Amino acid sequence: MPRKSNPIPSYLLHKQSGQARVRVRGRDVLLGPYNSPESRQRYAEILAQLTAGKAVSVPAVSRGAAAADPGVTVNELVAAFLQHADGHYVKDGKQTSEVHCLKSAVRPLVEMFGFTPADDFGPLKLSAVREQMVAAGWCRRGVNQGVKRIRIVFRWGVSREMVSPLALSRLESLQPLLRGRTTAPDNDPKQPATEEQIQAVLPFVSDLVADLIQVQRLTGARAGELLAMTPARLDRSKSVWLFNVAGHKTAHHGHKRTVAIGPKAQQLLAGRLLGLADDDVVFPIRRDSYTLAVRRACLLHNKRNPGQKILPWTPHQLRHAKAAEVRERHGLEAVQSVLGHSSFAMSEHYAPAVLQRAVAAAAEAG
Repeated sequence: MPRKSNPIPSYLLHKQSGQARVRVRGRDVLLGPYNSPESRQRYAEILAQLTAGKAVSVPAVSRGAAAADPGVTVNELVAAFLQHADGHYVKDGKQTSEVHCLKSAVRPLVEMFGFTPADDFGPLKLSAVREQMVAAGWCRRGVNQGVKRIRIVFRWGVSREMVSPLALSRLESLQPLLRGRTTAPDNDPKQPATEEQIQAVLPFVSDLVADLIQVQRLTGARAGELLAMTPARLDRSKSVWLFNVAGHKTAHHGHKRTVAIGPKAQQLLAGRLLGLADDDVVFPIRRDSYTLAVRRACLLHNKRNPGQKILPWTPHQLRHAKAAEVRERHGLEAVQSVLGHSSFAMSEHYAPAVLQRAVAAAAEAG
């Protein structure tokens, strides 16, 4: 079976000359000294031209006149923005996961166009960065999010007068990748964790993780919210406890978040609250460790029970399960309240209409 051609030609070494080269339409194009910034810059420009369907050209170089100051480079812009991000994306004294996401998004940007003046970085170059994300196996939604984060960097640069507003305007003209019109894969929507999946992992996790799983399933809270729970934030004066969440996902928008805790979840929490000081955390475990514990328990269950295998799941799917349950019993408005969403659109994402309703309605109508 013939090998498929690589849609993005590789950056290679031309051994005879010691220069970098790239293979374009069956011929080598020399880029300059191998691994030099100039050769990397030239390689990125060629990828941008190929992505746009243009013929590869060698730009003319003026040798007589002194070059004008090109302004801030992409490297300089990204470095300044990431320094800002380290102090901006912080909750409860800790950096949020957004910093990691931003660094992942700008990595292909600086690799391909780090030495390009920021004002010269246009939609064709952004499209080339996007193609690099696709070639690296990013899903369609991840690619679109990555491009959005690159625009955030340039928008910040405009606000600091490091980048021309026109440069940002040009970048915003690039339309997102659409489903079915790109080779970037679409991940299947997250499904609610079923009761069978939940019960299957409980024997293979610690008591701490087992209690955390069940409390999250009963309340629909985010894992990060429960991991920040302390006795001081629990109002236990009424039959339904209220957990006042600090530093939650939308706190920076001025939204408040309160999680209602019913009798079953209260029973699970009661034993863990004994002997705790007001500021002690109820569930002393990191979020990544919690996720890893669930994943390992799924694999261990499947290994021990080959005839009753379950689909591996993550703690976030417990939130989907709670959303589906609440919508079925109380409607979409209740989902918005229980899960703490600021819009119905997000609640719809977590609790899509149940197909069985449509089937039942059709059967009744005849």
